[in-house]
Amino acid sequence: MLVVSEHARWPRELLLVRHGESAGNVARDLAEASGLPWIDIPDRDMDVALSPNGVEQARALGKWLGRRDEAPAVIVTSPYRRAVDTAREALRSCDATIPIVLDERLREREFGVLDRLTKAGITERYPEEAEARSRVGKFYYRPPSGESWCDVAFRVRSVLDTISREHPDESVMIVAHQVVILMFRYVLERLTEAEVLAIGAEAELVNCSVTSYRPDPEPPHGLRLIAYNTAVALREDDAPITKEPDVAVAPR
Repeated sequence: MLVVSEHARWPRELLLVRHGESAGNVARDLAEASGLPWIDIPDRDMDVALSPNGVEQARALGKWLGRRDEAPAVIVTSPYRRAVDTAREALRSCDATIPIVLDERLREREFGVLDRLTKAGITERYPEEAEARSRVGKFYYRPPSGESWCDVAFRVRSVLDTISREHPDESVMIVAHQVVILMFRYVLERLTEAEVLAIGAEAELVNCSVTSYRPDPEPPHGLRLIAYNTAVALREDDAPITKEPDVAVAPR
């Protein structure tokens, strides 16, 4: 009779990486500092490239991967350019041959009509939405044509099902966005709304930070958090450490 380990349904290691700093982060800072209502970026959000800092961070991530004893069996990334380029620059830096799989379920949270607006812009153009978000709370608030944090959690649950089925007992790296990574914590650690919001409010995720999980030997045998929001790859290579919110930050 075949005996299947309780851990076989999980990856041996799950690495969650936030993408490197993007040009959108830089534009967002300028707009907020200037009190402008609109973040001036010519590209679609999914096409925004890494900034020079972001490229350097991604290369530092690759060097860190090259120093580790075990390389990921696969890198699953958001299809947004800043995430894909983070994965590709990292692999060029460590000269590793690791398949990259794009998964639309890891995309940034969709901000709908509030996309590209600063906090001042939302209050000015959509005061009723600013009031609704304040009343409902950011976890459940869904802007018109956009998504709530809860909606992103649905996507994350589906991604975990796929990864567990296709990569049991393998090391898997995911490159995604801040809210997506927070929703991995929410799902994997069975957090409450208040708990995950508190984690998100405590500190922004560092660009190219690493959050890691390994199988938990204790029931119910899920994945146990090993490290969260660590900038180890950047510090070891003296790369710039940035932690700006993604470009459409106001709804967070």
